[in-house]
Amino acid sequence: MPEGDTVWRVARRLGEALAGRPLTRCDLRVPRLATVDLTGREVLDVVPRGKHLLTRFEGGLTLHSHLRMDGAWQVYAPDERWRGGPAHQIRAILGTVEHTAVGYRLPVLDLLRTTDESRVVGHLGPDLLGPDWDPAQALDRLLSAPERALGEALLDQRNLAGIGNVYKSELCFLLRASPWLPVGRLPRPERLPALAKKLLEANKLRPARSTTPWGHRPGPFEGGGRGRPDRRLWVYGRAGHPCLRCGTAIRSADQDPAAQDRVTYWCPACQPAPGPPDTRPAD
Repeated sequence: MPEGDTVWRVARRLGEALAGRPLTRCDLRVPRLATVDLTGREVLDVVPRGKHLLTRFEGGLTLHSHLRMDGAWQVYAPDERWRGGPAHQIRAILGTVEHTAVGYRLPVLDLLRTTDESRVVGHLGPDLLGPDWDPAQALDRLLSAPERALGEALLDQRNLAGIGNVYKSELCFLLRASPWLPVGRLPRPERLPALAKKLLEANKLRPARSTTPWGHRPGPFEGGGRGRPDRRLWVYGRAGHPCLRCGTAIRSADQDPAAQDRVTYWCPACQPAPGPPDTRPAD
């Protein structure tokens, strides 16, 4: 699932292509919006809110979209071939004289009054890349359930908005804390909001996310050769490869056995117990 920095870049690209111009084409291909036509309305802005996108139009209307796992917005020039997927995956087309924005596989697409945006994003915590960022409020929300596992607390968008599996794993590593440590037992928890903000700010303009000092260059415990793992990230996606800090093999497991799409990566030496819950059946 795209994380806050990716959604921020999508909003920026859509805004640069559409904002300040009237629509010359509008096609919303979901049943409840099939008769909606926004042609002629000026696009005022495209605003990211955590992992949500809010495209605002004159007349007080907002098109709300969420990418989740597979959704994407692509921007094309008038004569450019569309290549984001087959036509049956297109859910939205917003066109101006200069550009056309095409939304593929969008699992969430709603039209609402701009004054009602809180109905779809009002539950979110402070946005790491938004004007409402408030580290003290984010920390208060994270610590409001002190027995909750750190990784789960970071993924909960009601605490702070914009963190997904990648930043969850990377933050836990940088804090030298197990993703299954109760968040209330995290040493110096006040470091967490500032570090999360720093990582997303550093990556919001990068198409290739990096949290390490090495990027594509070899780090400690890494030799050369073909097929070597990416060193842009400390632990995410590196299961079985040596930790860039200590050389121990990185491990992976589901953050929560009930949510198997939330894989966590961690170094068992740099991030000591507790480990993941034992999901084996009882004898």
